[in-house]
Amino acid sequence: MNRTVLSFGGTVVALAAVTGLATLWAPDEAAESGDSAKSAAHKPVERSTLVCPRPTTSDVAETSYTAFTPKGGPGEKGSAALYPAELADSEAPQGPGSDSKDDKDGKGGKGGKDEENDGGDKDSKGDDSKKGDNGRTDGKPTEEQGGTDGKKDGKKDGKPFLSLSSPGTPVTEDTSDPKAPALTGTADGPFAPGWTVQQTTSISAGAGRGLQGTSCSAPDTTFWFPGASTAEDRQDYVHLTNPDSTSAVVDLELYGKEGKIKAGGGAGEGITVPPRSTVPVLLSTLTPEPVTNVTLHVTARSGRVGAQVQASDRKVGGDWLPPAATPSPGAVLPGIPKDATSVRLTVFAPSGHDADLTVKLAGRSGLISPAGHERLHVKAGMATTVDLKDLTQGEAGSLVLSPAEGDAEAPGIVAAARVLRGKGDKQESAFIPATQPVHKRATAADNSEKGSTLSLTAPKGEAKVRVTASAGSGGGSPKSTTVTVKAHTTTAVTPPRPAGGKGTYAVTVERLSGGPLYASRMLEREQSGLPAFTLQALPDDGSTVAVPESAQDLSVLNDD
Repeated sequence: MNRTVLSFGGTVVALAAVTGLATLWAPDEAAESGDSAKSAAHKPVERSTLVCPRPTTSDVAETSYTAFTPKGGPGEKGSAALYPAELADSEAPQGPGSDSKDDKDGKGGKGGKDEENDGGDKDSKGDDSKKGDNGRTDGKPTEEQGGTDGKKDGKKDGKPFLSLSSPGTPVTEDTSDPKAPALTGTADGPFAPGWTVQQTTSISAGAGRGLQGTSCSAPDTTFWFPGASTAEDRQDYVHLTNPDSTSAVVDLELYGKEGKIKAGGGAGEGITVPPRSTVPVLLSTLTPEPVTNVTLHVTARSGRVGAQVQASDRKVGGDWLPPAATPSPGAVLPGIPKDATSVRLTVFAPSGHDADLTVKLAGRSGLISPAGHERLHVKAGMATTVDLKDLTQGEAGSLVLSPAEGDAEAPGIVAAARVLRGKGDKQESAFIPATQPVHKRATAADNSEKGSTLSLTAPKGEAKVRVTASAGSGGGSPKSTTVTVKAHTTTAVTPPRPAGGKGTYAVTVERLSGGPLYASRMLEREQSGLPAFTLQALPDDGSTVAVPESAQDLSVLNDD
């Protein structure tokens, strides 16, 4: 009988290398410097995977991509590249601007192309993650990958749409192609820790006009989207993108103020997302009648996907609604602009137990309670929405939701807020979800000379933060500044610009000491009198994995 001995530390590092796993603690543990975090060493991840959704189908749109990895990753050799994903399920509605909002036949249920392998299992997913995102060890796309006829279409020639040449310097790419594809890709070696890609689209007219931005995200098996909608004025599409070489099978569930919304005919169940493909699903095809505020739950029953919701409104523009942080007893929604004219908060309790919350705004001077909304009762399994109006009153802030009785065992919640700026027919909307804290570092790409604002929130204790501008895409050198965020406050910061820099640049936020830190970034551009803007929460970039310093014997007994 052979005895194979594995150390726990080695096992964790190996898992991190193939999954991109970065943290093994609960959200507040590392931020509060608990004993378990102190006793662990931190190792950089060796591989990261990102998914960027299809940006738009509008003929009057411009999309820019900015990719960046901070310096300091392990090793000398590596790469970071994004490749086009194939558009699957061509019979389903394909996105805003497709004129198919009322096509109830395109409900997406049982969607996707027929595949011989219609799902795979968790083991096949794990094996695939050890290869390239397309299941090949060379990391190049297969002949199945499609492209478009426009600029940088990444056709079947194996060339990436966007790739990094060196850590520390951002790379950009632009397209005006209405058929621009979704993107998937991996980074390894020194490019993996903190690899960040920003996708920003400017739409000059039509539903969703304004600025739409999202940080390309890691694939996963479950996502929550409070604040989605199937209202008549909204077109909300969930984009499901599979980066792997085996199909994923996905279920969609919607919850309104009365509970789970039943879709007829099995719509939303068993949606097949073929390998290296993307499937957009129009949410209004999953409800028998329009519902203004819903919470969407995306679950991959096999495989994994990236999931993002694109919300387009005929009256107030639109933006990407990112997934909310995993359910927890409290939540922080950082970065509500000082000139917000409306804030609509949606909270959902998925655990089967009601939640009672206190609602506070962490502003420049401290915590305040919005009049008439000091407490919020959230019934289990029902989307609860409250209109907080213009609660910032000229002072940037962050929403802080806490268990009303301070109970650490209170039920978990998910939350997000829709934010409006402007008045009358010159209004624009964006979304800010509850987000994870910045344990060590977060990165926001696609910053330029004007229009970027960071919001830094310390809901418990004072936090010391370093903000660094990278070199520009056209040259220059990094520049840093240190910011102290007082306890229970939000500080709005204009990030520094790179010394002698040209082009776009990335901004990193590093928590140096103190209590938990939450961050977001707002991009704004005036567009024919419209206050166009987009908000991105900045959770920790997952650049390290915590490994216990003392090895633990995880023996595996072999019968041979």
